[in-house]
Parts: sequence; C-alpha cells; structure tokens
Amino acid sequence: MTLTVNDGAVRRFLLKGMGPVATIALAQLLGTALWFSANGTSDDLIASWGVGASDIGWLTSAVQLGFILGTLVISMSGGADRFRASSIFMGSAVAGALFNLGFAWLSEGLLSGMLFRFGVGICLAGIYPMGMKLLVGWAPARTGLALAQLVAMLTLGTALPHAMRVMGADLPWQLVITASSVTAVLGAWLVGSLGDGPHAAVATGRPSGADTRPPSILHAFRHGPFRAATLGYFGHMWELYAFWTLVPLIVARTSLASHFPGLGVSGLSFAIIAVGALGSLCGGLLSLRAGSARVALGALAMSGLCGLVFVLGWRDLQAGSLLLLLMIWGASVVADSPQFSALAATSCPPASVGSALAIQNCIGFAITVVSISVTSSLFEYLGLDALWLLLPGPVMGLAGYVLTARTTVNR
Repeated sequence: MTLTVNDGAVRRFLLKGMGPVATIALAQLLGTALWFSANGTSDDLIASWGVGASDIGWLTSAVQLGFILGTLVISMSGGADRFRASSIFMGSAVAGALFNLGFAWLSEGLLSGMLFRFGVGICLAGIYPMGMKLLVGWAPARTGLALAQLVAMLTLGTALPHAMRVMGADLPWQLVITASSVTAVLGAWLVGSLGDGPHAAVATGRPSGADTRPPSILHAFRHGPFRAATLGYFGHMWELYAFWTLVPLIVARTSLASHFPGLGVSGLSFAIIAVGALGSLCGGLLSLRAGSARVALGALAMSGLCGLVFVLGWRDLQAGSLLLLLMIWGASVVADSPQFSALAATSCPPASVGSALAIQNCIGFAITVVSISVTSSLFEYLGLDALWLLLPGPVMGLAGYVLTARTTVNR
C-alpha cells in the first residue's frame, strides 16, 4: 500500500494532539461503518428488491461469514503477527470500501448483494482485530481502557449507517452506503499516518533454538485465563450482533416509532445501538478500579437481565419505559466486549496477540452467524418473542467464564 503519509506535521498532530489511542479509535469508527451499512438502508432494500425482513439478516450473515474466513486465514497463517498491523488495516479498509461500493452500485438482488457483503466481511477481518493489535502496541499498560475506546468506536460505526439514513432520508440508498466507503478510506489514511506503536511485536523470522516450528495459535487455548475470557466472549457474541441486527425490527414492531415520530425507526435504532459506545467507555474507566473481569461479568449479567425483562414485559411496558430498557440493554450488551478482549490479550505472549485475538474473533463471529440466522428467521413467525433465543448467550458466557476460571485457580 502507498497510503502511508510522510508528512511529519500530520503525524506529530496525531501523536501529540489527538493521541495514538484516539486516532486508532477514530479510524476504527470510520472503518467499521462498513459493517452494518446495509442494515441502515434495510427499508429501502426490502422495497427495492422485494425481500423480507429475514433476508436482511442474511446480508448481515454474509458479512459475518466473510469476517470468519478472513480472521481464520490471518490467524492460522500467522499473517496477523508477521506483517505490520497498520499495513493490514490500510489495505483492508480500502478493499472493503471498494466491495461496499460494489454492493451499492452493482448488486442487483439478494444473491449478488450477499457476495459483495461477503467481500466486505473478509476485509473487516483486517480492520477490527488489527485495530485491537495497534492499540496493544501503543498502550500495553492500559489495555482495558484503550480497547473500550476502540469498541466504543466500533459501536458508533455500527450505528452510523442509521444516522446517515436519518441525515440523508431523501437520498437514494446507494449514496448513503457510498458515504460509509468514503469514511473507510479516511480511516485507512489516519492509520497510515500514525503507523505501528513502539511496543508492537512482529514475528518476522523463525525463533532460534532447536525447535524452529512456529507455535500453533490454538496453543493459546491451553492457558486457563485465555480460555475463560474467550468462553465469556463467546456467550457475549451470541447475543450482541443478533441484538444489533434486530434493533430496527424491534423498533418497528413496537409503539416506539409512533411515540417518538421525530426520531423514527432509524433515529431510535441509532440511539439504542450508539449508547453502547457510552457503556463501553464507562466500562473501560471502571475497569481501572474494579478490573476487567468484574466489569465484563457485570455487563454480561446486566444485558442478560435486560433481555429477560424485555421478553417478559414488552407487551405491557409503556413506550418510555420500553425505550429506557432498550437503552440500558444497548449500553450493557457491548460493554463486556473490550474487557473480555483485554483479558485475552494480556494472557498471550506479545508476539502472538494478533493471531490470538483473530482466532477468538473468528470463532466468536461464527457463533453470531448462527444466532443472527436463527433469530432473524424466527422473527418472521414469532415476532418479538424470538428474542428469547438471545438469553442463552449471557447465561452460557457467565457459566463458561466462572467455571473455567475456578478450575484454573484450583489446579
């Protein structure tokens, strides 16, 4: 890639003015706007292509499948640790922007749209995990808080297409999606200008000694702390992306849109998803005092409780109470993510952090494909009662973490 900017004044501003963590977090926001760009225009796609609400879930699943393939390749090949994280981020953001443009202007229906979204997902595998590795390279002593800022930007990036839909309500859906491609290229430029941090580890050669075989990335799962954090993360992932996918459908199927006509479905969806950025940041600050494990488990328990209250009471709750519940759910459902990732990152050798986080993401997002597909399909038949299917995620995540951590301590 030739996007690296050699202008010393720009880099000095990013280092001294914005700061490396804020720069990477902003680039993550701009790059991950590609992730849910199609969901922000779901109403237009349903009308233009003559598809149902469950088909929008298939578009999301195509992105997740691409992400799974991409993370599997860069983790199992060791590419996540053999190449500079900034270079992978830049190339992936630009390629993802091109696939996103193809979806906007070249797709003719659900099948071709899924193919372009699959390509976007592959490219996101070089944006999200590499953004985390970049932060570890710049701020290894503040991993929980730094990753909280990164996930906050991922959350805003997820919500951004809904905001674009509100701001561009009268624009063709193709232009709304094109805007997210522009932001991704800008994110690539920011990372190219900043580069890798002073603590970044790149495995460019073979280790010395008798055993020259590179260690298997699956070796990380032998470590109890990494395994516990990863099991908690898996439970969290069952719930998170299915919830984000269903938020516009939840708003449309309840009385919220009619009670808040100034916001509409897109405005309310943006608010419910974007508040997760605040939850993530608050969790990051709290982790400095309480530790990442307590914050992660507390947030996972809170999101599970919100889901239980919703499925039991959505028929009876007033619009204001329902919106408050969804806002609390939106804040807590993602607050555990950076803390589980921080726990996983700090339990790995520095030279394998990129691959370990990538394989964790790979398996986690494979879980989201199942949860998104099942809940989106059953939503057509069960309506809001389909959200019962989200509850096993927090339960299994809490149980997996606690039981594994206890077993590790008792050994």
